[in-house]
Amino acid sequence: MGNLPGRDQEAERADQRALGEALRQGRGDTGASIGMLYLPDPTRRVLRLAMVTGVSREFALPWSRVGLDDPIPVADAVRERRLVWLGDREESARRYPRLGLVLPYDFALAAAPIAAEASDRTGSTRAGIVLLWPGSHEPHLSAPERRAVEEFCGRLADILRQAADAGRPIRPPAHPVILRPLPPPTPGPAEAAAVMAFVRRLSGGNCALDLNGTITFITPEAAELLAAPVSRLLGALPWEALPWMDTPAIEDHYRAAVISRVPRSFTAAPPAGRRVRFDLYPDDTGISVRITAAADLSAPPPAAPPPPSAEPAPSRATALYQLMHLAATLTEAAHMRDVVEQAADQLVPALGAQALALLVEEEQRLHIVGYRGYTAELMALYDGIPLSTRTATTHGLHTGNPLFFGDAKELRAAYPAIRIADNMAAWAFLPLIASNRPIGTLVLSYARTRTFAPGERAVLISIAGLIAQALDRARLYDATHQLAHSLQTGLLPRALPGIPDLDVAARYLPAAHGLDIGGDFYDLIRIDDTTVAAAIGDVQGHNVNAAALMGQVRTAVHATAGAPPAEVLGRTNRLLTDLEPGLFTSCLYAHIDLAARTAHLATAGHPPPLLRRADGPAEMLRLPPGLLLGIEPGTSYTAVEIPFTPATLLALYTDGLVEVPGRDLEEAIAEVAAHVTAASGNQPLGTLADDLIDHARSSAPRTDDIALLLLRYREGRET
Repeated sequence: MGNLPGRDQEAERADQRALGEALRQGRGDTGASIGMLYLPDPTRRVLRLAMVTGVSREFALPWSRVGLDDPIPVADAVRERRLVWLGDREESARRYPRLGLVLPYDFALAAAPIAAEASDRTGSTRAGIVLLWPGSHEPHLSAPERRAVEEFCGRLADILRQAADAGRPIRPPAHPVILRPLPPPTPGPAEAAAVMAFVRRLSGGNCALDLNGTITFITPEAAELLAAPVSRLLGALPWEALPWMDTPAIEDHYRAAVISRVPRSFTAAPPAGRRVRFDLYPDDTGISVRITAAADLSAPPPAAPPPPSAEPAPSRATALYQLMHLAATLTEAAHMRDVVEQAADQLVPALGAQALALLVEEEQRLHIVGYRGYTAELMALYDGIPLSTRTATTHGLHTGNPLFFGDAKELRAAYPAIRIADNMAAWAFLPLIASNRPIGTLVLSYARTRTFAPGERAVLISIAGLIAQALDRARLYDATHQLAHSLQTGLLPRALPGIPDLDVAARYLPAAHGLDIGGDFYDLIRIDDTTVAAAIGDVQGHNVNAAALMGQVRTAVHATAGAPPAEVLGRTNRLLTDLEPGLFTSCLYAHIDLAARTAHLATAGHPPPLLRRADGPAEMLRLPPGLLLGIEPGTSYTAVEIPFTPATLLALYTDGLVEVPGRDLEEAIAEVAAHVTAASGNQPLGTLADDLIDHARSSAPRTDDIALLLLRYREGRET
């Protein structure tokens, strides 16, 4: 008898309960404060968050989907089948800038793969867990904790494997399951009364928040200090019930307490009344908050402020804003110079720094690619330093670790021979690490002595990570862009041959942005002293294939140059159809005989040329239409003979010169013809070519490349 649907559903619910119990137990056995279970998406290389314990849905949702190739600890752990350990927030910021940016708090983290030995049908070998410990945790994972993590993963693997073997592999749900903390034992009436009496005897007010931040309990004294009735506060989020608390800084204190599980304090001021102090005490079930008037400092006082000579660090909210702004702008920076300029222009004022320098490794030397606030003379001393030299700027490339010096004495003690600017008093040397390898150094200098607090260090390390990734991406982009440019220019003529009595000018303007390579081309082929062939064409597309086909078309035209134009196009067409490139090409070919003062022209779907005779207007030369090259091998083409007398000008161009979206093509061609007509007969062709290109660029946005070839018969004159 087959399984009934109800039994299958009950079995699936039992699997989910088993996973939840294992996740709760594993978090407890390891001593972690937060546990997260990731399961593979069966349709793509993605991990989906299936279950969470110890944190609210709000915190979990941004991490509900992780690509297996993302620079995230759990992705690395699952992909590389190894444990990933982050002992503190500096290490998190250094190795995973995105994590350090979003969670700039004190915590330790372990990510581990669930290495079930099941068959591929389970997919469980691509599952993983993430565990977070409080910020008070030691920077190293102890041997008992490591064993507990391994046993935890083993229990989860067993559950996943058994479910798969039973024909019901566990898939991630549409939304993460949030495992609520187990409620504490319910007190009896006498105990509850004693607890309430204890709370009311405390000075000030008290309230409780759950892990979502919702106020679950509040005393009248606390409500009075917050200047709001208990009825409005109970069941609400503080920053929603009290507009004056709706600031990034206050919400950040709550987030830090939830993630780090470390007590913290801050003060805030209601619109009317004196400042109020908040002391937060988090655990796995929520946060207990003590609220007192700022003058009633029965609780331990906050940390002493930095000495007056120290440079104040930017606030957390300001630092996060600047990080997010920098991250957004760096995603738009395509070239290396853009990254350098964006980083230099934003970081110096945002971080309160006096100066900045960016150094990038190339051929075993550090080269300065940008700086602000330093003198050119000082930068020249540091440009080109060998990596083998022991300096503060090379330290990070060898160790991957940053250096922070609060004053000049510290820096000179570590590096006695270092040259520093007279007006600098504190320094941060941050390695630029991309794809787990150092590529350079970011140097920040400050005008006054500075105490680099752990939070500020983490922010600076995250910034360096963002810049490193952007620089690495931009370097690859620049190299590929240069390669594309070299390929493009290499396929066009390096120089046009000199022909007696014939003036020639050619221009090429790529309209494509980024790494696109156009297929527009032109060519001038010397047949003999009085005969020349001119060709212009446009291959469909903007990519390497288009450029390669353009080179083949030029080669085919060269091979048959001197034959009648119709025959040249016919042979080139047969070659392209044999190659089956999947791309079509327009082409116009002209055979000019200066001695006979004639020109023969044929076209394969190309825009019509412009012809201007001596002292006459430029006109569009209508040629018999011909099919694009590469479509039909048996296509024939028809040539037209025209007089080519002294002072005659022939203009060949591609559609980028005249084609504008939404405009009639013949009107656009007529406008170009008018510009040719307005030019003086003695005007150098190079000047006319530049004028036509400038007009095309300024008249409307161009979406295609422009190739232009001008030829003018100047009998009896030297070229």
